[in-house]
Amino acid sequence: MRISGAEAVIRCLLEEGVDLIYGYPGGAIMPVYDELYKFQDQLHHVLVRHEQGATHAAQGYARATGKVGVAIATSGPGATNLVTGIADAQIDSTPMVCITGQVGRHLLGSDAFQETDIIGISTPVTKWNFQVTEASQIPEIIAKAFYIARSGRPGPVLIDITKNAQFDEFDFSYEKCTGIRSYTPVPKLNLNKVAEAAALINSAKKPLIVFGQGIILGQAEAEFKALVEKSGIPAAWTILGLSALPTDHPLNVGMLGMHGNYAPNLMTNECDVLIAFGMRFDDRVTGNLNTYAKQAKVIHFEIDPAEIDKNVKTEIAVLGDVKESLAALLPLIDAKSHDLWHNEFKALKEVEFNSVIKEELNPTNGKGISMGETIEMINKHSKGDAIIVTDVGQHQMFACRYAKFNSTKSNITSGGLGTMGFALPAAIGAKMGKPEREVVAIIGDGGFQMTIQELGTIFQTQVPVKIVILNNEFLGMVRQWQELFFDNRYASTKMINPNFVAIAEGYHIKSKKVTQREDLDEAVAEMLASKDCFFLEVMVEKENNVFPMIPTGACVSEIRLS
Repeated sequence: MRISGAEAVIRCLLEEGVDLIYGYPGGAIMPVYDELYKFQDQLHHVLVRHEQGATHAAQGYARATGKVGVAIATSGPGATNLVTGIADAQIDSTPMVCITGQVGRHLLGSDAFQETDIIGISTPVTKWNFQVTEASQIPEIIAKAFYIARSGRPGPVLIDITKNAQFDEFDFSYEKCTGIRSYTPVPKLNLNKVAEAAALINSAKKPLIVFGQGIILGQAEAEFKALVEKSGIPAAWTILGLSALPTDHPLNVGMLGMHGNYAPNLMTNECDVLIAFGMRFDDRVTGNLNTYAKQAKVIHFEIDPAEIDKNVKTEIAVLGDVKESLAALLPLIDAKSHDLWHNEFKALKEVEFNSVIKEELNPTNGKGISMGETIEMINKHSKGDAIIVTDVGQHQMFACRYAKFNSTKSNITSGGLGTMGFALPAAIGAKMGKPEREVVAIIGDGGFQMTIQELGTIFQTQVPVKIVILNNEFLGMVRQWQELFFDNRYASTKMINPNFVAIAEGYHIKSKKVTQREDLDEAVAEMLASKDCFFLEVMVEKENNVFPMIPTGACVSEIRLS
């Protein structure tokens, strides 16, 4: 079949099972869009309002479904506008393929209109990238792109296609990629290492499990839950690991890190064996590495060899696919309960409840609505079955601390890069990927305005996401740091906001604003009962802080409750 490179792009996507892409057209990618017009009954294109929105929507789709998200843009500014989302996907291990148009091959390097070296720009933040200059390269490169994006530790791939390669014709055929020389996405499991790990776990008196998104990416939730229950070991999560184990599971002891729960943070420096699954010992989890878990023997189950001993020295490293590793480990683990060790967690949980949680979820002394009680109200009406998509800031930490999840792939947030503006487009992608589930975007007034234009995408597509703006009229997390560490000098953090409800209504989105506590319950119930998109603005306490908190560079045992 002799076809153009542009048509080949569409046929390759269809061969990979893609039925939904996010993008924004322009001159250098117009041949592909022209072909897309002919295939719109097979491949649905969502026109975003900014290319960054395309990448975040593709991320939300990928995180909710486990499939590869796809974003497309033109050259120059179209391509560079993808970079933030690509970098976010890279650090959070999200499978994504981005396709950009480029000026004709004969114009490369001439500073032609909208020419930008997107290959050079994106190299540090992609798992792989490639510039196509010949139409005949397209099938092989797209096949490799999808294989690389989804295999092993997932990540983003970028393909830049010159305009001549889109117009030129060639004899098309497609073969999916099943392997690449010198690329080993999954290390071979060493069963001797698994046995060593099991022996150390069985001998532990005070073991602690820490789990990250690797459990979700490896589709190993069932095996992980079985291990936790058989071993009786308390399990704590990173924010990207949240929802791999139901939040109400009796062995789930909460969140680790800067704003994590009191017990798991303190017990990190008390445990004798620390068992890490699919997490990378990020600085927001470890605090000061010089004092982090120095008393513990560390076992690290990981798919990426680059993460072993990168931050924390391990006693035993088990490389491989986590699902396979857990299946091999489970029969070797002794059934235990560790009751005395669990009692220590329960005592510390009570301390945190009395010092922080009780007041946050039930504010007294005439305080305004808190972020925590708003999250709790969403829990009440969603019953823990919603996908919660959060932006970045105080509201993100409150949501991660208090949101309830019954099933996996339910917490979608920007973890490693911390991208404000992530939530609104990511929620669009999540809802399109999982239309049968309720999707609630929880966003601060600052982050909302970074991608507010994607309300236009919602209006055009009629995707029924629920949007909750927690408005404290501040860049809340920065303000908190200014209060605690910069003597209350609120430099450039006070927000003078527009009428958000009027803006949402301008996009014909049903909207409501809550300023009084007694109206919150009814408003959240109305939002979640709506079959259409719903915008809810909640005016929350202006100078409320999220605690506990471990100051930057401090030891995890120096966690503050106020």
